[in-house]
This record gives sequence, C-alpha cells and structure tokens, in this order.
Amino acid sequence: MADTDPEDPASVAARVKVQPNGPYVVSGGVPLRRKEAIVSEHGEPLSWRSHEVTDRGAAYALCRCGGSANKPYCDGTHASNGFDGTESAPTEELAGRSTSYPGTGIEVFDDRSTCVHAGFCGNRVSNVWKMVPKTDDTTVRAQVMAMIERCPSGALTYAVDGVINEPDLPVEISVLPDGPLWLSGGIPIDRADGQPVEVRNRVTLCRCGESANKPLCDGSHTEAGFTD
Repeated sequence: MADTDPEDPASVAARVKVQPNGPYVVSGGVPLRRKEAIVSEHGEPLSWRSHEVTDRGAAYALCRCGGSANKPYCDGTHASNGFDGTESAPTEELAGRSTSYPGTGIEVFDDRSTCVHAGFCGNRVSNVWKMVPKTDDTTVRAQVMAMIERCPSGALTYAVDGVINEPDLPVEISVLPDGPLWLSGGIPIDRADGQPVEVRNRVTLCRCGESANKPLCDGSHTEAGFTD
C-alpha cells in the first residue's frame, strides 16, 4: 500500500487540515492536478487521464463549500454563504465498516459510506459484485482487481492471501471534473473537530458542500448539479 513514506520528506510533510466551516488547507508542497475519466463509446469509465500539475506551492487552500468563484481554490465565500462544514464521516478504520465478498484467490471489501459513484466498478455487461463468484477464472479475477484499483475513494478494496493490496499511487491531489478532490499516496487529514481520520492510499473529499458524510464525498455533487 502506498502510504506515507518516512524516507520521503515531501511525503512526510504532506498534510490536509480541514478548517471549521472553511477550506482544506494543504501543506507540504503537494502537487495539485486535474484528472478525468476516459470513457468508452457507451459512457463507461475505463481508466484515468492525468493533466499537468497546476500547483506545487508549499501551502494552498481548496474550497469545500462549493461556492468559490476561483475553484478549486478557496476565495472566502464560505464566510458569507452560510456553509455548514460539520463533519459526520465515520472515524473507525475501514476494516470495521466494510462488507466482505470472498472469491477465488481474492477477497473484495466494500464500504458504501465512502462511495462517490465514479462508476469504475461496473460496465454494461457486469460489475464487481457479480464477477466475484466467477474469480476462479483468472481473467475475471484480473478484471476485478483492475476495476477496484481505479476506484478513487477506495470504497472498494481487495485482499490476496489475507493481505490488502493497493495500487502504487503518488502523493498528490487530483481535482475531478464537477466532483471531489482525490487524495492519493497516504496524505494525512486533520479534521476540524479533532476526530481521527484513518490514513489511506485513496480518499475523496467533498468540494460541493452538500455531502452528508463530510469531509468525505458521498456522491452528492451529481444530484446537487455541482460544476467547477
């Protein structure tokens, strides 16, 4: 798993601090870039396309109220639009809230509370849950692994021989079109309310202001019609 590497000074310094009813303050020179899904002719997400890094500043503040006129950066709008940033995301570790789906040579774990509906877990033919019972076929098993590894929030994970396997992701923040902030590489997050946040390889943070699972994204940006 690509958690914070103690041998990498940039990785150690990388941090996100959630401000009370305010922005995400990023420190440690974390690269910021935009990333978008590559979709099939049927609209199915297949992979990710990364764009150039747009910021490597020592510190910057990212909007989480959804109202900034300078997205993804904060412009102070949260102070005047009545934004309520109260955090309600679960604080226990992922292992304690995930449902297990055993397969052949693989065990899939699903945490619905952190799903952002990115769509990589299914296509017009099948989906991860229907494919798990068929993982005695190594082709199917490989496809399940690939689909799970593209899940930005890490709502879906998998283990092989009892050990969680994670994709090797860089320490960076990706801005997803009309969607959340995708933190990768094990960036620590400090909640404004002081509650613990498990350090994970993949996390998606709300930036539309509408999530019922703050500071995490719960997919509300779609229904809210959020645009950036």
